[in-house]
Amino acid sequence: MNYKEIPSPTFVLDEKLLRNNLELINRVQQKAGIEIILAFKGFAMWSAFPIVREYLKGATASSLYEARLCFEEMKTRAHLYSPVYLDHEFDELMSYSSHIVFNSVRQFEKYHQRTQTAGHKISCGIRVNPEYSDVGTDLYNPSAPGSRLGVGSDEMPEELPEGIEGIHFHVLCESDSYSLEKVLENLENKYGKYLHQVKWVNMGGGHLMTREGYDHQHLIQLLTAFREKYDVKVILEPGSAIAWETGVLVATIQDIVEHKGVKTAILDVSFTAHMPDTLEMPYRPKIVDAKDPSEESQHLYRLGGGSCLAGDFMEAYDFGRELKIGEQIIFLDMIHYTMVKTTMFNGVNHPAIAIWTKDDELRIVRKFKYQDFKNRLS
Repeated sequence: MNYKEIPSPTFVLDEKLLRNNLELINRVQQKAGIEIILAFKGFAMWSAFPIVREYLKGATASSLYEARLCFEEMKTRAHLYSPVYLDHEFDELMSYSSHIVFNSVRQFEKYHQRTQTAGHKISCGIRVNPEYSDVGTDLYNPSAPGSRLGVGSDEMPEELPEGIEGIHFHVLCESDSYSLEKVLENLENKYGKYLHQVKWVNMGGGHLMTREGYDHQHLIQLLTAFREKYDVKVILEPGSAIAWETGVLVATIQDIVEHKGVKTAILDVSFTAHMPDTLEMPYRPKIVDAKDPSEESQHLYRLGGGSCLAGDFMEAYDFGRELKIGEQIIFLDMIHYTMVKTTMFNGVNHPAIAIWTKDDELRIVRKFKYQDFKNRLS
């Protein structure tokens, strides 16, 4: 990828890297005899869906708009899950859905009969809470005490309600197969009597199988054994794994300010608006030609966003040299769970969206204008 050809600011997806991830994921689903589907909440860049469709045939949605996007751009009906369904949206939701997972028995009882009138087959499922997770950040931990996501084992009815064909859980986040193994142990201990009664088990997301060092053979063995033991279809819906390390956010230094010895390079992007996970998770994004500070560091710079939020910055990086206004700053791994969460807070314009094609050509797929900001408001 030739960064000098890319206008600033722009999110750029590298097609070749995306295909590498999808080829690996496809090998896992083929060898394990399972289905892996795209999770829109992690990656919803629909201009890339024609590429995704070459490897994955399904997708999961969590809202009416995601379900419609799935139907229109992934060319298939969605596996749908939402913490709650709205009565006035439900008929339209059904038209875009092949599977509907309910967050509570009450929601299932409210809507199940309506799913029988959809005009096409809808398979209903219930989300459960295995009450185990290795996720350290509560904001991202669906199994935290008091979680609203999924039916706890103590709250499950003695008999699985008639009409429930599947069980769904999602308790991982950027986790490995050994974490999944522990989750499955808890699932079997708490919900084992239901597993022989269903047709499918959706193991949700958080399976970061495209991260370097992931034990794919262990994952394949784990999924194969579970599928054969319970004679069920197994579904995974990874969010991060699809677009993990597949692209960048190109930014440019607009000014350099200094206060009490702290230098801040102010950029044409915003952390709170364009990289919110860096503040929420939080995590420090990797940057080309920069590293974390050490005692020997000579050239430390904070990176400041373009909004008026006081906390819109990242603590200092060591660039090993003096920075200059007009230089590019390249944030790595900025495609998954980034564009899906961006905003136009403070009226800061959204970066363009582009694809660096397999033929090494830049294709700008979207630029944002004032009307995009205005039309979100009233």
